Amino acid sequence: MSLLFTTAAFSQVELPKIEVSAEYSFLRFNPSLPELSNSNFNGGGGGIAWFFSRYLGVKSEFIGYAKDTWTVTFQTPLVVTPHNTVANIPAGSYSANASMFTYQFGPVARIPFHRLTVFGEVLFGGALTNGYGNIQRSIDLGHGTLPLTGNQNTFAMVAGGGVDLRVSKRVALRLAEVDYFLTRYTNPITLSTSQNNFRYCAGIVFQSH
Repeated sequence: MSLLFTTAAFSQVELPKIEVSAEYSFLRFNPSLPELSNSNFNGGGGGIAWFFSRYLGVKSEFIGYAKDTWTVTFQTPLVVTPHNTVANIPAGSYSANASMFTYQFGPVARIPFHRLTVFGEVLFGGALTNGYGNIQRSIDLGHGTLPLTGNQNTFAMVAGGGVDLRVSKRVALRLAEVDYFLTRYTNPITLSTSQNNFRYCAGIVFQSH
């Protein structure tokens, strides 16, 4: 009886073929620098999803994050060897602005429950930031000798999901989307290449049937 009731409930929901979202996004970013604590990015963007079946589709997403200030402090001078080059970092504090832009593509799955739709996604793409390059520049302005690498545009991945609340035939509210967000930036101090981050999104979804 439970199976029949669930199947009937699913069949009564008319699902859209295309969804266009506009979202706020909060990113708790782990820069993988021991001297730099986690960074809070706030931003926004949107995406578009096309569903080729009742439950499965593909999605593209683009989100930009506004500037955040990064500050690193070295209590004593430090010698590092990035890219097989000996570089010096004088003792002191160094600050720089950091912003980020991400672009992701991949599969999305959904399950409708009357006015609520639960979805999950795995997206792959890239992430662009000027944060590490700006920190390098700040250190060198303080008489450091780090080789400058500029902006980084690297691999990124999102895995997570959320809940939408349908408020009309063509509009839904994205109540919450919670994601694990992997970036592969190379930091200029330890040369580590993976950052494990947390992402939250919420916004509005426009639907076309």
